[in-house]
Formats: sequence, structure tokens, C-alpha cells
Amino acid sequence: MLKDVTLGQYYPAESVIHRLDPRVKLAGTLLYLISLFVFQGPLALVMATVFLILLITLSKVPFSYMVKGLRTIIIILIITAAMNLFFTTGTVIVQFGIFKLTYEGIQMAILMMIRLVYLILGTSLMTLTTTPNQLTDGLEKGLRGLGKLGVPVHEIAMMMSIALRFIPILTEETDKIMKAQKARGADFETGGLIKRAKAMIPLLVPLFVSAFRRANDLAMAMEARCYHGGEGRTKMKPLRYTATDRNAYLLLFAYFAAMILLTLFWTKVLGGGKLFF
Repeated sequence: MLKDVTLGQYYPAESVIHRLDPRVKLAGTLLYLISLFVFQGPLALVMATVFLILLITLSKVPFSYMVKGLRTIIIILIITAAMNLFFTTGTVIVQFGIFKLTYEGIQMAILMMIRLVYLILGTSLMTLTTTPNQLTDGLEKGLRGLGKLGVPVHEIAMMMSIALRFIPILTEETDKIMKAQKARGADFETGGLIKRAKAMIPLLVPLFVSAFRRANDLAMAMEARCYHGGEGRTKMKPLRYTATDRNAYLLLFAYFAAMILLTLFWTKVLGGGKLFF
């Protein structure tokens, strides 16, 4: 299960998505996530699906590699679906006790699961095609206007980059600890959900110790290299927009405009209504 975590990892490949400026990918990811939760209707959902498939195809990241990262959020998907199924008001299909299964609840559960899956895939696509250094540079340069207001843009970008970099490291460390404890007789795979959760508790102490040790080593390494923030620092490879980046922005704006028009068509012309049936 731990090996299925793809968020924060980088997948090297020669693709147009990999070569895009990180600011374009950050802006595109933000616009895509907004479109998932703001716009309505089956037409907008189809548009979001087609757009995501197009980006995955252009990125040359294997679809199976991206999908395996969804295994880690199965519990979240189940909880989200259950909450929407039984606590959404509407036309009742079945009722038992305080729980009501409604048509609207089924539609909302399906929609929320699709949104969460697309959210994970869209976010993973950005991290899989962008190195942590590129993300840091893109965040810092994209938010540099906030620096004039006193916001520590460089420090925020650095913290986010380090956090993303530590995800695969801590995942690998957790896997090593689990294997070491299994060799000593620990059982993480049998029993119910509560028993498995209790079995994970002994992992926390060595994992936190390892995380703090790595953080301390990183801080000492940065101090040894005279790191004092981003003031006055230059870039070995400064970010510059290319024609491909400008075309990518045009594609993003076209997608966003299409989502607005499809939502307006669904709500104003067709009058909304049921999403699936």
C-alpha cells in the first residue's frame, strides 16, 4: 500500500507537459481544481474528463502508474460516499432508522467520488511532471508580488518543496520500519480495522524520531551552506516563458471558458435537474 503513494514523486519522461514552465502547471492545476468543484452539469463533467485524459496522454506518464495512487484514498472515498448517500435530503428510496437513501444522495455520492478521484489525478500529474526544485522556483516567482506586502514567499515555497520531497522519503522509511517489525513478529495484515489501526501505533515513535532526525540533518546542511533565505539569491536556470507556455495558457483559458459556458447552458437553458438519472 505504501508503495502506491505517487503524490510528491517525480516521473522522468520526455513530454510537452514536463517541459512546461512550472508556473503554467501550478496555474493549470489550480484552475482545474476550481472547475471540479464550482461548475455543474454532466456536460462540464465530461469536459473535465476529456481535459484530464488529454493531459495524462501528453505527459507520457503511464495511466496505471497514476491510478495506483488512488488505492491510498479508498477509505476516504468510502466515507465520503457514505456521508452523501445517507445524509442528503431528497426523494427517499429506502429508509432504515435515521438513515435515508435518496436519489439525490446517490447522485451526490457519485459526483463527489469522481471529483476526489480527479482531484488526486490532477494534483499527482503536476508533481509527477515537475521536480521539487522547479516547483519551488515556480511558486516563488509566481507569488513574488506578495513579497511586496511582507509575505515570506521564498520561505513558503521552500517549505512546500521540502514537504513534497519528504513524502516519498517518509513513505520509504515507514515501509522499512514495518518490514523490520514484521521480522520481529508484528502483524499488520490480519484482524479487523481497529486491530490493524492499533498495530500501526508502534510505528509512530520510530517514524517521528526518523523524521525529526532528517529535519535536523537538513537544517544543519542548509546552515553549513550559509543559507539565509532568498534575499539576493540568483538562479542557475531562471524561469522564462516560451511559445509553448503561452499556448498552454491559451488552452487553459479556453478550457475554463468552456466550463463556464457549459455550466450556464446546463443551469439557464436546461434548467439544471438530475445529473445522472
